[in-house]
Amino acid sequence: MQLSEFERFGLRVLWLELSLNSSISEWAIRWGIPIQALSELDGIFGLQPSSPFASIEDPHSEAYVQSLVRLEAGRKGIKLWRNNVGVMPNEMGQPVRFGLANDSPALNKSIKSGDLIGWRSVTITPAHVGTRIAQFISRECKRPNWNYSGTERERAQLRWAEVVNADGGNACFVTGEGSL
Repeated sequence: MQLSEFERFGLRVLWLELSLNSSISEWAIRWGIPIQALSELDGIFGLQPSSPFASIEDPHSEAYVQSLVRLEAGRKGIKLWRNNVGVMPNEMGQPVRFGLANDSPALNKSIKSGDLIGWRSVTITPAHVGTRIAQFISRECKRPNWNYSGTERERAQLRWAEVVNADGGNACFVTGEGSL
C-alpha cells in the first residue's frame, strides 16, 4: 500500500515536530511548504535525509496503524504521544519501571495502558461558564482486521479503557483511521 502525497506530507510534518523547533513546523504547515523544501531544510540542519516514519513498509502492522492514527489526530487537533511501557535496569542494576499503569508487575499484568496517550481540547457548555478542558485520550493500536479475542493481554487492555471511560476520558482499541 503506497502512502498518498498528503500522508507523506503528514509524516514529514510529524518528523518536523519531533526534530525541529515547533514554531518552524507550524510555519511550514501554515505556508504549505513542499516536501522537497522540508528535505532541504533537514540537510541544512544536519538532520537525517529521511524520516524514520517515511519507510513504514508493512500496512498490516500495528506500527502502521499507529502512524495513521497519529496523522489523523494531528489533522483533528488532538495531541497524542507514544506511551512506552516496560522495565529496564538503571546503572546500579535496579529495575526502573516506566509507562502508565506500570507501578508493579502485578498491576501491569491486570491493566495495560494504551499505546497512544494524550488529550483533545473540549469546550464546556455554558452551564460550565464556557471554560475549556483537556479530555484524556488513550488509543490501543492493533493491526488492521484485528478482532478482540479475549486473551489475558486484551482483557487487561480493555480494563484500562473501561477505567478511562468511566471517569470521562476517551479510550478504545483502533485498527486504523476514523476512531478519534
